[in-house]
Amino acid sequence: MRPSTLFLFFFFSFCSNFVLSQNIQPTKRIDSSETSWTLLKYDTKLTFKAVGHSLSKPATWKSRDFTKLGILLAGTTALTVADNPTRDFFQNQKSNFPKVVRDFGWYFGSPQNYFIANAGLYGFGLITKNEKVRKTSVLIISSSITTGLIQTISKSVFGRARPGSDLDHLDFKPFSSEAKYHSFPSGHTALSITMAHAIAKQFDNTWTKIGIYTIGAIPPISRLIDDAHWITDIAFSAAISIIVVDSIDKYLFNEKTYAYSQKKKHMSWNLKFGGNQIGIVGSF
Repeated sequence: MRPSTLFLFFFFSFCSNFVLSQNIQPTKRIDSSETSWTLLKYDTKLTFKAVGHSLSKPATWKSRDFTKLGILLAGTTALTVADNPTRDFFQNQKSNFPKVVRDFGWYFGSPQNYFIANAGLYGFGLITKNEKVRKTSVLIISSSITTGLIQTISKSVFGRARPGSDLDHLDFKPFSSEAKYHSFPSGHTALSITMAHAIAKQFDNTWTKIGIYTIGAIPPISRLIDDAHWITDIAFSAAISIIVVDSIDKYLFNEKTYAYSQKKKHMSWNLKFGGNQIGIVGSF
């Protein structure tokens, strides 16, 4: 089975389990006059509004928000000391790492497969008029657009050298059009973590969440194995993805855009920076 076929088969099998295992019926009966076209226009409008909200959010930041940004940047900078040791570790595992997992990681984080998969998920929600599936898909696509814009601009602005280019991890060539200077941040990581976090938020079971995050971690790990990114590229992308998804999810909930019950979250993510810890900490 081709890796792309394997990816799509796995994704749609997972979505089927997602639909069957969750209580995702809308909390109110959908009016039969509400056509799929009406719902599509509504969801499209919300997607653009959510993207606009997330991109304009920094204009309303308070001091604590800038503090969190400072922590993220300081943590990423401090983590550069682990770039070369981490690269050496993953390169030593390359010969023993399953090729099918590497291929799955590449396809899972590739934009074309990613958006095809999400289109399938949204299409199911639209046809069945299932609000929670539609909302999840809107959360994924709006967050992906935002993180995609951030990582695309950042790649050009920072111009960081890729590890497989025989350049140092601190070599930069801002605004370069050369692919070897487009390492920071990781696009595959941004997309995979965005989808994993958005879907994991729909579940209450801790072990289910862990399973979803494990799947979402495959593309970042495969990119390290393929010597395409430094660990700081991966860490920064993961952090940005989580922040964006949480921000848009909060916006959609506060605006009461979809009518379904919101259960208490059992897992939260926080940035931590101290003498013995740097990064993102998940609390159960």
